[in-house]
Amino acid sequence: MSIITFEDVQYKHILRGISGAFTEGKITTLVGPSGAGKSTCLKQINGLISPDSGRIRYRGEDLEQMNLVELRKQIGMAFQSAPMLPGSVMDNLSLPKTIFHETLAPDEAKRLLEQVDLHVDLKQPVKELSGGERSRLAIARTLVNRPDILLLDEITASLDFRMVKEIEQLIQRLQRELQVTVIWITHDLDQARRFSEEVWFLKDGQLLEHGDVSLLKPDGTRPDIEAFLKGESL
Repeated sequence: MSIITFEDVQYKHILRGISGAFTEGKITTLVGPSGAGKSTCLKQINGLISPDSGRIRYRGEDLEQMNLVELRKQIGMAFQSAPMLPGSVMDNLSLPKTIFHETLAPDEAKRLLEQVDLHVDLKQPVKELSGGERSRLAIARTLVNRPDILLLDEITASLDFRMVKEIEQLIQRLQRELQVTVIWITHDLDQARRFSEEVWFLKDGQLLEHGDVSLLKPDGTRPDIEAFLKGESL
């Protein structure tokens, strides 16, 4: 079953007629050259920007007709390098509640940290956290409102390989336990192959292919994907 559907979505010169669907409960990676429109797709799903034309549907409902506050409770988003606000772990973990004028209880905050295997004090300044700890905190922050969808934009790009594997395993475990849909942008093809169940391949603002992760295995039938897999200029 589809949870997010793009219907001929166009946005400035960046997205050019994107049509496709994300399967509920799956881990889907967005791959393709820089400037292909991957991050723009995520921002469209989260309601940060709106299409110039076309529609994006969440469980069949047009995003443009939905309450933006409720939508963003259902869709969590984490960015590259896990940007944090100055302050404590609790200050940052509480942010998804604070922006909706709600409060995160300390017991719930501790539960969220345990859920992502982050063993730090809620009062600890975020500037003292390592890169891996910041990534785990960013993931915990996306879970505060118990969303249906996690949008992850290159969240392991600045981590060493050991930590990359740990974050991948964490996301896979959360996806199984919470039954969330994960949409992840990555430039790491090995990561996409070992981690994702489905793939969107974008180039020049167009969705050229989408389907099973086997799309990332060369078979001689898709020149654009083959060139990308070989690291050739597209």
